[in-house]
Amino acid sequence: MSTLAKEIVFETSIVNEMNLHIMPTDKFKTTTMVVLIQQELSEQFVTKTALLAMVMKRATARFPETKQLREYLDYLYGAIFDVDVMKKGERQIVQIYLEVPNEKFLSERTPLLEQTIQFLGEVMTKPHLENGAFADKYVSTEKESLRKRIESIVDDKMKYANQRVTEEMCKGEPYALLVNGRVEDLAAINGKGLYEYYQQLISQNPIDIFVVGDVETKRVQEYVKKHISVQRTVKPMQIEQSVKKVEEVKEVIDRLDVTQGKLNIGCRTHITYKDEEYPALLICNGVLGGFPHSKLFVNVREKASLAYYAVSRLESHKGILMIMSGIEVANFAKAVSIIKEQLELVRNGQISPGELEQTKATLTNQFTELLDSPRMMIDFSYNGILSGNKRQLDTLLGELQQVTIEQIKQVAAKVELDTIYLLRDKKGGA
Repeated sequence: MSTLAKEIVFETSIVNEMNLHIMPTDKFKTTTMVVLIQQELSEQFVTKTALLAMVMKRATARFPETKQLREYLDYLYGAIFDVDVMKKGERQIVQIYLEVPNEKFLSERTPLLEQTIQFLGEVMTKPHLENGAFADKYVSTEKESLRKRIESIVDDKMKYANQRVTEEMCKGEPYALLVNGRVEDLAAINGKGLYEYYQQLISQNPIDIFVVGDVETKRVQEYVKKHISVQRTVKPMQIEQSVKKVEEVKEVIDRLDVTQGKLNIGCRTHITYKDEEYPALLICNGVLGGFPHSKLFVNVREKASLAYYAVSRLESHKGILMIMSGIEVANFAKAVSIIKEQLELVRNGQISPGELEQTKATLTNQFTELLDSPRMMIDFSYNGILSGNKRQLDTLLGELQQVTIEQIKQVAAKVELDTIYLLRDKKGGA
């Protein structure tokens, strides 16, 4: 398998105190640009950052009305544009996304690449202001949209259960925070304060710009230098990784009007993306619950018929493994017991050759598919930047093939159950 020679290579330079990563490739007919602005995940910033992303999407100095901005995207041959926030470990990231056709495929000669980078620069550095503040009409409407977004999480019971187990498991840690922030913060935010916060974020925080497409590196560097310019004095991010030993396993039960119980079990792996054991942890999670052939799916869902779904997934920057299942509430104790048994089987190395090979093959396919998606290649590279371990894809694929059952046992031994959470109906006993 090491003959795959799969590589994701970006040419990196520093332009205007920002990290510019360019991948020239003729594989795609579009050019993808992603800007990633880091912020620490904290009560102080979380809601402002989420709101700022929504306000930035609405208007710029050149396009003060959202309708004008949308019309300009049509003019850029139907460019896809979005601004949102995501959470990676104890960082909250503002993500600006733009995808446009490559100008080489246009019938008329249009400087589409430069026009797009200029637009990107305006979104980042030339916002629409009124009296030195973000326009109140956008701030107030987006505050209301954000409030609804935060409150509506309870409507998606899978997401809600996942957020609740995270809150309980990571109490007192930044990771407990919802990426969209907190309703109680919204009242105090106004256009002036949000603009002051934006100025601080854009001038001080690490910014990475990724460009993937059939482009010339020098031209992209020139356009970025010309169009994305702001006075910057970058402060390095000091992210303290919370490391907690589990004193005792917590059990939390919430009651809502639900027909199906949600059983989520949060585990601490004490291994993150940067660590040497990460490839073995990927295999461990794959064997346990990452795929339809995994132990949780086969034994909890198929054989014991105890769950409608049973999966596990990793948050590799935080070192958390989350087991998620949908169950009949009456089966709670039985389901917890059999889920623990599956983890114990992995710890004891009771893994068949078929399970191991299928997990390696499925993970290899997943990672190889990154090469078909500019966005996924950018995400893979950014994980390396954030973690401080810039993994090469072909190296990681080789390492996955080399993982032994003994190594899986070693990483599984580190996995500690932290919180057992059940979202159940309002009827019935305790």
